[in-house]
Amino acid sequence: MQRYIARRVLQSFLAIWVMSLIVFSLARLSGNALDVMLPMESTQEDYDRLAKYWGLDQPVHFQYGIFVARALQGDFGMSWKWPGHSAMGLVMDRLPATLQLAGFALFVSVLIALPIGVLSAVKKGTAWDSGAKVIALLGQSLPGFWLGIVLMWVFAVHLGWLPTSGRGGIQYMILPAITLGWFQVAAIMRLVRSSMLDVLDTEFVKLTRIKGLAEWKVVWKHCLRNASIAPLTFFAIIAGVLMTGSVVTESVFSWPGTGLLAIDAVRARDYQVVQAVVIVFSAIFIMTNLLVDILYAYLDPRIRYR
Repeated sequence: MQRYIARRVLQSFLAIWVMSLIVFSLARLSGNALDVMLPMESTQEDYDRLAKYWGLDQPVHFQYGIFVARALQGDFGMSWKWPGHSAMGLVMDRLPATLQLAGFALFVSVLIALPIGVLSAVKKGTAWDSGAKVIALLGQSLPGFWLGIVLMWVFAVHLGWLPTSGRGGIQYMILPAITLGWFQVAAIMRLVRSSMLDVLDTEFVKLTRIKGLAEWKVVWKHCLRNASIAPLTFFAIIAGVLMTGSVVTESVFSWPGTGLLAIDAVRARDYQVVQAVVIVFSAIFIMTNLLVDILYAYLDPRIRYR
């Protein structure tokens, strides 16, 4: 077990290092940040002076070495777009909003997907099952930005029931949460349906029915309890996906989280903030998968030897 966990931890740190190399390179491919920071009438002396101040006059590999050394200390530098604010400070200030939206999106996804998946398995081959398959197909094929715009037009603009953007009470979270979690509705629903179909064919379920137990107790108490193992272990991965997939949704609904921060930083070519956001997102996703791997090892000892 210790060797398995050590190997997974080493692989996780290796993945984070590779991600840091990728994001460092891609951030600089977006263009020269000095073009955004300085006005058009600036002279070459202005460019040289600011480049020296920010260390952009150094070779790229030297800049990467400085970036890694500071990142290991939690220092990603100062923001260029937001003077006086550190990159990691901005990310930490926006992170609670993203966590709030991701948590509510996960709640909405489970609230919608769980009953649909159970009933789809119980009523296999019926019109209800066909309708559930259509929902799953739409959930995995509709682009998030398109769905968000349509929901905004219908429920905010046309009906006036919900606000179009911003952060506030629960009414501000409904549309972005549905948009963010809709893809996960399809994934959870299909996983619950598959697990329920396996459990419904087992001998103990037949025995409970022979004993005359009410059908709703058979399905919702005994079958669902045994079928929930696979979805529960999948929730950790879903949580990571919701966190890292919030960029588009936050941009559409102007939700003040790390996703919108990343968009603004990319537009301003603020390397420091872009690097901090991507590294934090990557670390969350990688650490989530690491926890799932360790959980699998405790649930199934055979995984430890893979």
